[in-house]
Order: sequence, then C-alpha cells, then structure tokens
Amino acid sequence: MTNSQNQNNSRSAIVTGASSGIGQATVRALRAQGWNVFAVARRADRLESLAAETGAVALTADVSVQADVDALVSVVEAQGGVDTLINCAGGARGSDHWAEAKDEDWEFMWQANVMGTMRLTRALLPSLRTSAGTILNVTSTAALSSYEGGSGYNAAKAAQRAMTQALRLEEVGNGVRVIEVLPGLVHTEEFALRRLGTKEAAEKVYAGVAEPLTAEDVAEVIRYAVSAPSHVNLDEIVIRPQAQAANHKLIRQS
Repeated sequence: MTNSQNQNNSRSAIVTGASSGIGQATVRALRAQGWNVFAVARRADRLESLAAETGAVALTADVSVQADVDALVSVVEAQGGVDTLINCAGGARGSDHWAEAKDEDWEFMWQANVMGTMRLTRALLPSLRTSAGTILNVTSTAALSSYEGGSGYNAAKAAQRAMTQALRLEEVGNGVRVIEVLPGLVHTEEFALRRLGTKEAAEKVYAGVAEPLTAEDVAEVIRYAVSAPSHVNLDEIVIRPQAQAANHKLIRQS
C-alpha cells in the first residue's frame, strides 16, 4: 500500500450511481487510493460484482425514493458514517423537442438528477457538518448551455447546478466543502444508450470523435478534488475532451 493510500484509510465516501459509468469508475478510483466506499445504485447484481472486485460496500437503493434514502443512511451511520458524499446518480432520457416532450421522461430526469441529490444530501448534512465533510455533485455542461432536443436534461442539470451553488453558500459557515464537476462528452457504456434507446442512435453521439472522455477520466478528477486538503475548494470543474471546445463545437473526423 502506498503512502497516499495509508493517508486515506480513514476517509469514507458514499458514491451514488455506482452500478455503471462515472459512479462505478469513481468507486474504483477511491478504493485504489485506500478510501472506504459505500457504493450505491439500484442494480444489486452490478453492485455485488463491483464490491467483490474492489472491496466497496454495496448498498442497493434508489435515492429518489425517501424510504430508500432513510434505510441507506441508517446502514451507513451504523457502520461509522462518511465524511464525503459524491452524487453521481442521474441521467438523461429522450431527445424530443419541447413540443413533443413526454411527461414521463421529464419526471424521470427531475427525480434522478434533482430530487435524488436533494434527498440524500439533506439526510447526510448533519453528519457532514460534524465531520467538516465534502459534497461533490456531478452535473453536466448541459447545465451551462442549452441545445435543441435537450430541454428536459438542460433543465434538470441547470437545477442541480443551481442547488449546488446555493448549498455552497448555505454550508460554508458549517465547514462543509461543496464541489461541482461538469463533464462534457463522456463515452460510457450506458448513458447515450439509455437516453436514446438504440445502440445505433447511441453510437452516432460519439461517431468520428477520436478521443471522447472516459468514465475513468472524470473519476480521476473527482478523486483529486475530494482528496485535496480540506482548505482547498475546487468550486466547479468543467472537463471536456480536447475535441470539444463547447457544447456546440465538437470536432468529428470523417
């Protein structure tokens, strides 16, 4: 074990959205550095595999459901609590223009990105104040710039960003560090597929982009941000692939 790992043996985090993508990669990154990690997601089979691989504690829960949040927090506190909360759970669904917007898609995005983040953060704030802990929310560059077919996701991520900014102001006097990470184009196994519904449509999102970000790229930024000395606050970190200068400016090779 490295010195860095030894220094982080006492650090403990909850990572939501841990069954795939950025959340899963973040669990691996923190465990590799010696953190104690509670990996949270809805899919028990994936969590159990991740726990067996990494030594994380698997906790099956839907953070948009208050009863699940209550049960989750009880288990975590019974095992000593955490000093860090990393809200990765979220997602997009659909790419309809507003005129064809589907209520169920918008409701999913609001619950997954906004209400889930609010409920778990609210539940853990008392203990995070006591530990002068850290809250890191993974939002998106979709919060910074809207685009056609993205209104529901733009709205959810912009709300999550606004919540994060308000939380930082509210909790600074309590010693709680609040960080926002805003990824651009990240190629993960499920994000575009779950949003668009077919493998063909998902592949078009990344077509011709030589090196989109990976979940591991974002996880490494998260790992660094929460591992920095407690007086160092990286308020907001925008991370994009080099080929993406802005949401609307993405270089694709023919």
